[in-house]
Formats: sequence, C-alpha cells, structure tokens
Amino acid sequence: MATKSKLTKVSMASKTLEDKGRVQALDRALSQIDKAFGSGAIMRLSGDDCGAIPAISTGAISLDLALGGAGMPRGRVVEVFGPESSGKTTLALNVVAQAQKTGVAAFIDAEHALDPVWAKKLGVDVDALLVSQPDTGEQALEICEMLVRSNAVDVVVIDSVAALIPRAEIEGEMGATHVGLQARLMSQALRKLTGAIAKSDCMVIFINQLREKIGVMFGSPETTPGGRALKFYSSIRVDIRRIGSIKDGDTPIGNRVRARVVKNKTAPPFRNAEFDIMFNEGISITGDLIDLAVEDEIIAKSGSWFSYGETRLGQGRENSKQFLAENPEVFEEIKAKVLVARGVGEDDPNCVEIEVPDEASIEAPMDID
Repeated sequence: MATKSKLTKVSMASKTLEDKGRVQALDRALSQIDKAFGSGAIMRLSGDDCGAIPAISTGAISLDLALGGAGMPRGRVVEVFGPESSGKTTLALNVVAQAQKTGVAAFIDAEHALDPVWAKKLGVDVDALLVSQPDTGEQALEICEMLVRSNAVDVVVIDSVAALIPRAEIEGEMGATHVGLQARLMSQALRKLTGAIAKSDCMVIFINQLREKIGVMFGSPETTPGGRALKFYSSIRVDIRRIGSIKDGDTPIGNRVRARVVKNKTAPPFRNAEFDIMFNEGISITGDLIDLAVEDEIIAKSGSWFSYGETRLGQGRENSKQFLAENPEVFEEIKAKVLVARGVGEDDPNCVEIEVPDEASIEAPMDID
C-alpha cells in the first residue's frame, strides 16, 4: 500500500512539472507571435477585445429583434436582397440614418439611382453622407476598401452588386460574353475586404437583386448575382419582399413587407419580421410597435379599437399610430415592455434605440390588400 501511494505521489509531481512546462512553452510561443506579428495578433477569447459584437439598428424594432435584438452587426458583411421595389434601399438608408447619429456613413451608388429627397425623408443627413457613383465594379470596390481601411467610416452601402460591372465588360462590345467575370471580381474583393472590415468595425451592406436560373425543375429557381462568395462571406443575409399594399381608399400609400433572415452568424437564423414602409415616411416605427405589442398582449385590441391599459389609443390602426407619434412617452413605455417581453431588457446592452417620429403624417384609416 505504501509503495502504491508513493508511486501515485511521484506520478502527480511529474504531471505537475509537465503542465508547468507546457504553460511556459505556450507563454514563449505567444510572446514570439506578438513580436513577429504585433500586439493583438493572438489573444484569449475572454479578453477585453473579444466582447459582445456592437450593432446598428435597422430602424424597425421587429427586424432588430429578428436579427438578435440590437440590429445589424458592425465589422461584418451584410447582404440585403429581394425583388424590385421591395424596400432594399429604404432599409439600407434607415441603417445609414441610425449610423449617422454617432458616426459617418458612405453610399456607393453603382446604379446611379440614389434619390436625395427620399433619403432625407428617411432621416439621412444628406449633407454629411459620402456618396460615390463609380464607373466600374473595380472602382466601386477599391473605393469601398479605402473607406474601410481609413477606420473613420461606420457604414458603407453598395447599391447594388448586380450593377458592379467589370471593366472588361464595359470596354468590350455589347454582345460579347464574359462568363464568371463578376463572380471572380466579387470573390477577389471579399477576400481582401473581410479582414479589413472586421478590424475597422465598419459594416458593409451589399444590396443585391434576384435572378432566375433556367431549367430548374425542383426547388426555387431564384438566385442572386455575383457568385457564391458574397453568400459565404456575409454574416447576415436578409430576404425582403413586398406582401401587400396599404391604401387610403383606392390610393396606394405604402407597402407591407416581410423580411426573412436567411443567414445569421450572430444569432439564430430564419426569423421573420413584418412592417410597413410608407411612401412618405419610410418604415413606420409606430405601426411596427403596435403589431408587436398586440402580439404580446401589451396593447389590447377590441374590434377596431386599440387600448393600452386605461388609455384608448384610437379607433383603427392608423389613428393609433398617430396617437403614439404624438405621445412619445407612451411610445417609449410600450416599447420598453415589448423589449422585456421579447427578452431584451431596458438595461440590456442589446436594447434597441429608435427615435419616435415627431408627428404622424397619415390620418385616414387604411386597409391592406
């Protein structure tokens, strides 16, 4: 028994010495890596530089919640795609407006179709917004890389991937074929951009269109231009589509849209968000809050009347939206309760910060087709 106990002590002592040797070897390796590649080249995941991913609100509470609670993550690649007139650029400009509250935003308009009047209605500071209208896809992506590496820009929007035409295609003849040229351009650009984007904490939003693959018998024939690289490098992919028309009588005054998070590396994917995009104000924040609060039974709906506790918000959804726009303290109180009900507390770092509009511009009740 004594011999066995002695052997156990010897083995434990040798194991302790072996562990100390491994720790010392690891410390030497980390020191050599820091000397060779600079401080921060390697670190422990629990270090100060590896905290929660900061995010920028999309301007829609429901979409922020679908993305994980705070919005779109900084330092990542984001793709927003969908059919024409579905709200892709509107969503991107809402992110720009939120980013401009504390930082700088840039818009690379490859389609040459940015409307400054519409951007201003969405809350974008058009005087401070950096805008580029490049001639070629290479020029657009080089400008994007320079902005990202400056470490001075918070959001860069590229509208759109389909409009990033390679220089060879522009200089060639109209009927000439250039197989895979745009896909190679995007693949090379994203290999260079991804690391710089992560280090600079700059979010790059690629707006993309839809195309259809010919001869597909099973599954969806829809695809997006630019090859597979953007799908791979994107941390967030949002599919946004129009699902209904909002009318004042017979006059369309907005769209009901559904955004589906088809890829998410920072939170669970495949969540949906539905909200209104009004033609004269953009995303309806008050309407979005009413929908969420009714789902969580924070706002009671009886017939056409909406009530919050003892407070009558109004008859009809549009009148209730106007009431919340005119009473920001009630809006904030309801929003706080919705966030708590959805698991995002008021003191939580992921709390969604969205400003309520000063006034509702639409008074008449409306219906959705």
